[in-house]
Amino acid sequence: MTKPPVKAIELWFEFGSNYSYLSVMRIEALAAAHEVQVKWRPFLLGPIFQALGWTSSPFVVQKEKGAYVWKDMERQCAKYGLPWTKPTQFPRLGLLPLRVMLAAEGAPWIGEFARRVMLLNFHRDREINSPEAIGAILAELGQPVDTLLARATSDPVKARLRAQTEEARARGIFGAPTFFVGDELFWGNDRLEDALAFAAGRPLDASVQGG
Repeated sequence: MTKPPVKAIELWFEFGSNYSYLSVMRIEALAAAHEVQVKWRPFLLGPIFQALGWTSSPFVVQKEKGAYVWKDMERQCAKYGLPWTKPTQFPRLGLLPLRVMLAAEGAPWIGEFARRVMLLNFHRDREINSPEAIGAILAELGQPVDTLLARATSDPVKARLRAQTEEARARGIFGAPTFFVGDELFWGNDRLEDALAFAAGRPLDASVQGG
């Protein structure tokens, strides 16, 4: 008997992205409620922005947008009950944890790993790109630190992150977080619930959107 296809959502995210923080912290619990599988898709925003002609995050390039977004983050974190500290360095480089996500792809603990890295950046305002910081998180999760860090810094994993970033460009991604359900693209943390409803085959709830 043929099994029905697995309902899945792809989360394309970056550890330096503030709105990715909101989605990374929420997606697994929400996806479980919808009986949808989460596929983690780490990528680098820098090359995407450069292709659009930006030298940094639009929240840095555009002063007015930057002033708005930090107030918005305060409101959104209060809404979702998430801790928030405006990072003293933004955007903060998170190359190593992105590579760890790829090195451990499919492991049951990578969602928790992603959440702890995000909290380190957007709650504790700490460095997220050092072997010491990432190794400490892996140790807390009971994982083989040296093995995973060595794998994460290997040439094959570095190449995979570059390839995944190129795939993001090819699929039309222009920011993070971005969600894919099949070929259907949803952009931004405020579209997470819509993307999950679509993945589950349920109608979108207009009342949630104020419609």
